[in-house]
Amino acid sequence: MAPPHAEDFTATPNAATSAPKPLFKVNSDRVEYTDSHILSKYAYSNTIVNKQADGSLVVEPVEQVYQFKTDRTVPRVGLMMVGLGGNNGTTLTASILAHKHDLTWRTKSGEHKANYWGSVTQASTVRLGVTPEGEDIYVPLSKMLPMVDPTDLAIGGWDISGKNLGEGMERAQVLEYDLQRQVYDEMSKITPLPSIYYPDFIAANQSDRADNLIPGDDKRKHADHIRKDIRDFKAANNLDKVVVVWTANTERYAELIPGVNDTADNFLKAVNESHEEVAPSSIFALACIEEGVPFINGSPQNTFVPGLLELAERERAFIGGDDFKSGQTKFKSAIVDFLVNAGIKPVAITSYNHLGNNDGKNLSSHKQFRSKEISKSTVVDDMVAANDILYKPGEHPDHTVVIKYVPSVGDSKRALDEYECDIFMGGRQSISVYNICEDSFLASPLIIDLVVLGELLTRIEYKTGEMTKFSSFHSVMSLLSYMLKAPMVSPGTPVVNALGRQRSAIENIMRACVGLAPNNEMGLEHKIWKQ
Repeated sequence: MAPPHAEDFTATPNAATSAPKPLFKVNSDRVEYTDSHILSKYAYSNTIVNKQADGSLVVEPVEQVYQFKTDRTVPRVGLMMVGLGGNNGTTLTASILAHKHDLTWRTKSGEHKANYWGSVTQASTVRLGVTPEGEDIYVPLSKMLPMVDPTDLAIGGWDISGKNLGEGMERAQVLEYDLQRQVYDEMSKITPLPSIYYPDFIAANQSDRADNLIPGDDKRKHADHIRKDIRDFKAANNLDKVVVVWTANTERYAELIPGVNDTADNFLKAVNESHEEVAPSSIFALACIEEGVPFINGSPQNTFVPGLLELAERERAFIGGDDFKSGQTKFKSAIVDFLVNAGIKPVAITSYNHLGNNDGKNLSSHKQFRSKEISKSTVVDDMVAANDILYKPGEHPDHTVVIKYVPSVGDSKRALDEYECDIFMGGRQSISVYNICEDSFLASPLIIDLVVLGELLTRIEYKTGEMTKFSSFHSVMSLLSYMLKAPMVSPGTPVVNALGRQRSAIENIMRACVGLAPNNEMGLEHKIWKQ
């Protein structure tokens, strides 16, 4: 049986699988355009530093040639959200409908029309190069490689609340009334699929919403149920691919137990035995791994326990996480990077938030707050570790995170940050930032970016000289770090939280796929005598 909303929100009929005409073509013997692929040869330069016994460093420039193969055919893609009926799910769905129907709506400040502002893939540009006269040329990031248009996404998903999306949109109180009025009828036709509810993993104050549940307590059957939901949704909407994003409640951390979730086989055994430490989000991730569908965790809990990560690697399935990086943390990862690179030493960072949406309500429970506190508190670690002039080994700024639930402010989150810094000659600098934002207006574009880039990564393959055939990237989609507070990386590799470095990685990998060198800011052509 098809999902109940499968025929109510289908992919745009005109969004046929195709290879769109590129905005630009690279004229180089390192790039080949075929009807189906972009093939490029790329010389990846790196610098190997060897530490000597006397403390000196020996530096060796190295270079490795990669071949990249990017599938030019943009598939029909479906987005399935866990938490479809919540603030993020309803806001994103309504925004896509507004784009599909080219809607305008009025507020006291005038007329508005749909946009994707806040999405790095849809609303930002990259420097492509310079004209012979030295003028910088910028192009939309979405035109660097063939990418899915979010307006063409088919939308579906699950929720523990059975309210249709029209009712969920009204409950969320995020969108302006005039827009809600225009999309309500279409939204009300979409009802979330029943979801998984293990009460111990989310706050007790969520029990009144839990009226749309997959029955029973057999976790293996729950995973199989989710797998069938994905297959039914894909078939009903005539899709080529599906991406699943967790935008549901923050769960408590799952306890890591040897013999339970430490290896892939132990994790699968724990699922078969319905062990109490297997979380709902881990069941969704398992279903996606077994279906070969990318799964991205937008909340801070430890969904990808070691055994589940090992399983994803074994199955070569794509996973990403954790925790949407929208307002306060995104700003923090930019300003701390700036301060440390400017030789200024943050010694204390105090972050206070209050919000009144259901996310805030769930986080008012200590165990769920602890998950969020961990993801917010690690965001400056790599930036601090990069500067041993300012920080001694093991030294770290005092970092405090506070989140309070204030129902009357609704989705309008208030965030106050104070940065206390040591400066020149024993001086002190205090920087205070007060940020007011609609939480779901910041998170929804991140979901678009995660889906667009996550799907793109499934179409890029690489090969080095010693490889006989092309391979996909590693299962952990660390390229998504720009959108995530606690970015996952493949085992044994460093975590990068600095926002500028994360953005550069997205841009420069795309450039590599079309045979272009990384962007740099030398501007050497402007710093020499003209011939």
